[in-house]
Amino acid sequence: MNRNLTATLLAAAILLAPGLAGAQSTTHASSMGSARDHVVIQVSDADPAKWNLALNNARNVQVDLGMDNVDVEIVAYGPGLPMLKTDSSVAQRIASASAQGVSVLACENTMRNTKVERSQILPGVKFVDAGVVHIMKRQKEGWAYVRP
Repeated sequence: MNRNLTATLLAAAILLAPGLAGAQSTTHASSMGSARDHVVIQVSDADPAKWNLALNNARNVQVDLGMDNVDVEIVAYGPGLPMLKTDSSVAQRIASASAQGVSVLACENTMRNTKVERSQILPGVKFVDAGVVHIMKRQKEGWAYVRP
């Protein structure tokens, strides 16, 4: 009798296992499908090639995931901040990214230390107190982090 009970339980487990696995993956897939993605991109270089790479990354993420499915932030601080000024060689691309829903953020700590005024920064750029701290907070909130 003990043998029959063991065989019955084993057969039941085998029959139920595929259904349970399917239920788990369906639940996981549906929660993943409804979740919005978030990425924060750090640019702390004054190199136009790095900026173009960061802007390409932002655009590619929006194209691949869909603009309505992802939040994208580019945080500039340190040597990367001057590229947000109105005379920047990538000003046109930054304006285009902002128009496409990418949040471009300037570090006010760097601005104070380098005597850059808000009036010198491109329209559409937003401001954070400290770029590094903002990135840290975003990572703690679960945002993906990219540094091209």
